[in-house]
Amino acid sequence: MAPKGPEAESPSPTNGSVRKRTEALSPSSPRKYRSLAEIMRTAKPSPPVTGEYYSDFRCEQCRSGDRDEEMLLCDSCDKGYHIFCLRPIVVRVPSGPWLCPSCAGERTFQRFPLMQTKIVGFFRIQRCSITAEEEKCRPSQDTRKQRRRSMPLIMHKRRRRILPFNPTEDPVRRIEQMGSLATALTTLQMEFSNELTYMPGKAPRSANQAILEKGGMQVLPREDKETLELCRAMYKRGECPPLLVVYDSLEGFTVQADGHLKDMTLIAEYTGDVDYLLNRQHDDCDSIMTLLSATNPSDSLVVCPDKCGNIARFINGINNHNQESKKKQNIKCVRYDVDGECRALLVACRDISCGERLYYDYNGCEQEYPTQHFI
Repeated sequence: MAPKGPEAESPSPTNGSVRKRTEALSPSSPRKYRSLAEIMRTAKPSPPVTGEYYSDFRCEQCRSGDRDEEMLLCDSCDKGYHIFCLRPIVVRVPSGPWLCPSCAGERTFQRFPLMQTKIVGFFRIQRCSITAEEEKCRPSQDTRKQRRRSMPLIMHKRRRRILPFNPTEDPVRRIEQMGSLATALTTLQMEFSNELTYMPGKAPRSANQAILEKGGMQVLPREDKETLELCRAMYKRGECPPLLVVYDSLEGFTVQADGHLKDMTLIAEYTGDVDYLLNRQHDDCDSIMTLLSATNPSDSLVVCPDKCGNIARFINGINNHNQESKKKQNIKCVRYDVDGECRALLVACRDISCGERLYYDYNGCEQEYPTQHFI
């Protein structure tokens, strides 16, 4: 009987193929790289970029190459667009990278969950000491009677008082309204704040002095101050004005009435971080609001709702150069002296129907905002 060799010990493959041992790779010589100095010696210099390089760029929307200082070039495809030809309009040239609508694609955003616990946490709704807040803000009956008896017998022109908003009675609908605002805020990576905020490195609260206003600032009457405090107390307990934040492909996020709003109804206070105007002159935020226009420009303050704010951030402006657009205005912005500090309030200037979008004049105080291209 023939002896069994090593080849006989290994079982043969069932498919009839011959199994061979893989040979080890022979060590290869290390790869050599050229030094940077050698590459620079042999590289050909690129032609300098001059103004002629951009002379052939035209706006993809209007096909014009004029006003190149207001034209944006996409960081992906190098196509050009005028900032006023884009929809929504880009008010200022962005300081960072920018993508055109084709490269950026259709804007998508995640809707805020319509859950009561989520809404309560996002807006920091308080459920305690509601009655005490109401009683503090609402004048007593005895005070009203005493005020009526002490009035002199002289006829005066009746002053128009600011009215508190009437929240929607349906709690489910209120959650939908607040959820629409939460969606817009989270899309812009903002937090909700219904107050002016003073952050380190920006203007301190001590800088907000209404006495510094050039020409003086009107003082908010006591009755209107009570209305302001009442509305703030209602917001704290989750009773918001009947408003919805919707997204429009031409205007971006915008606000529309979700119920009837009477003339002189308080819509919102313009809130956000308070900063010096000199620090924000080259800021590309498109929602900066003047808070204090001081005699000394270094004392002027603005409200910047780029990190935090409320629904006032999403109310759009009218085109000051178009009569038809001016007819859309139904909100006015008024700055008041409230306990010695400047506050900016948005108030209805006429009756607003349900479903009507809200607009006000961005240049109500200063003719500096470029609204000539607003739709």
